Amino acid sequence: MKIQIVLFEGFGELVALAPFEVLKRAMDNGAPFHVELVGSDPNRQLKASYGVQVSVEEYLQISNRPDLLIIPGGGWNHKSVHGVRNEVEKGYLPRIISEMSCLGTIMAGVCTGGMLLGASGILKGKKATMHHLATEELKTYGADLLNYRIVDDGDVITARGVSSGIDLALWIIERFAGSEIAASVENRMEYERRGVVWQRK
Repeated sequence: MKIQIVLFEGFGELVALAPFEVLKRAMDNGAPFHVELVGSDPNRQLKASYGVQVSVEEYLQISNRPDLLIIPGGGWNHKSVHGVRNEVEKGYLPRIISEMSCLGTIMAGVCTGGMLLGASGILKGKKATMHHLATEELKTYGADLLNYRIVDDGDVITARGVSSGIDLALWIIERFAGSEIAASVENRMEYERRGVVWQRK
């Protein structure tokens, strides 16, 4: 299973890099994943919201679309110059998210990364969750907001706040690689999962 985490100028460090490490640890435990960080465009050098510089080798492309794409938040609630709001205004990421979703890529938004899912149009009529400071804005995209840590509506998964990216990654491991690997990663990290996962049956 190919999993990509898309980075853009102003992405949140924790919401992007925490899921990356958790999923990489799952690979060490036998999960059939290939996990990589990709840029939103061909720019190979990206600066996160608190100044961390990240180099990426690849960028998001339809021709190399993943089975699952994780979209981090960053900057939305701060109304930063760079970050999710800027990416929504530019329009490119929402367009490619929409196209990849139509082609079968599962989308996962962490924190306000879910606003990019909303802007893409794929949350209309879907169950979703969001950071508490952006819930009213998420509703404008037609999402049915649920007050859970993780909301899994099948082809769209959303995680509530900044630290929920860890729980999202553990849920992805459980869903696609099994509860034993998820529990092993959780134990090795000395982490205890928080909150409730809502899953469409």
